[in-house]
Amino acid sequence: MTISVNNKPGLASRLVNGVLAIKPIASLAKHQARQMMIKRAEKIGVPWTKRVLELKTRDWETDLAQVQNPQVAYPDYYLKSFHAYEEGNLSWEAAMEVEVAAQAVHAGIWSESGAKGDRLLRSSYHQIITSQIPNPPQTILDLGCSVGMSTFALQDVYPNATITGLDLSPYFLAVAKYSSLERNTNINWIHATAENTTLATNSFDLVSSFLMFHELPQLATGQIFQEARRLLKPGGYLTIMDMNPKSEIYAKMPPYILSLLKSTEPYLDDYFSLDIESALIAAEFTSPTIVSNTPRHRTIIARKL
Repeated sequence: MTISVNNKPGLASRLVNGVLAIKPIASLAKHQARQMMIKRAEKIGVPWTKRVLELKTRDWETDLAQVQNPQVAYPDYYLKSFHAYEEGNLSWEAAMEVEVAAQAVHAGIWSESGAKGDRLLRSSYHQIITSQIPNPPQTILDLGCSVGMSTFALQDVYPNATITGLDLSPYFLAVAKYSSLERNTNINWIHATAENTTLATNSFDLVSSFLMFHELPQLATGQIFQEARRLLKPGGYLTIMDMNPKSEIYAKMPPYILSLLKSTEPYLDDYFSLDIESALIAAEFTSPTIVSNTPRHRTIIARKL
């Protein structure tokens, strides 16, 4: 099935896109966005600089070799610059800064939450899915697991489940594997594309994705929905936590801040213009339940037909 969506950004977005097409301006915007995150982190007590220096002292080559799949072919969209990193997610710098960056970015979701904002964001997601999914899943796939923060959080919620974390960045997975050893947890880490995981059909009760889909073009999103359906057991659930395009926060966001955001998120227009409900139905899921779990995020739950 094909997905019919509106992929035309508004006038403000087109103006921002035009500005960001000028490379020196785009580079400046990315640099400013990065500096803003670091300053935010240090200000609220997240030891960005200290934590990154600690991770840099480790020899990561063995960890990388243990998780990297040399057969993986990276899609073109993944080779773009993300989050102010020129190499995107395919770099050690990005992998070592994911956790502290998340704590910095999510600190402002709720006033006075500070560095606890990231934990509260994950908790708000899990409260919704546990209330909507009647039976605790026994097999869980965390799609786009990054360095494992979302995977470990799922494990805390479902301690008896067998959990797999899948990501396209071997650098992220190397850090995730190291963190799982620190936690003494047993998680299966997979280096693969979310569009073609090569995992067995009908093998999971729950496929969860935390803050992944806003980083995808719409074609990839549709393919991943189809792959998630293939992986789920009959009656299994796909759950998504991501930005809420209908949030008033984004509608009222000043153009300067919007330009900084878009400079680090190359597929934001694709995500914001996607009719995600129609896309899930086209992939043969039930009409999804969509719940706002923060002022700027939403949780989406769909069941395999």
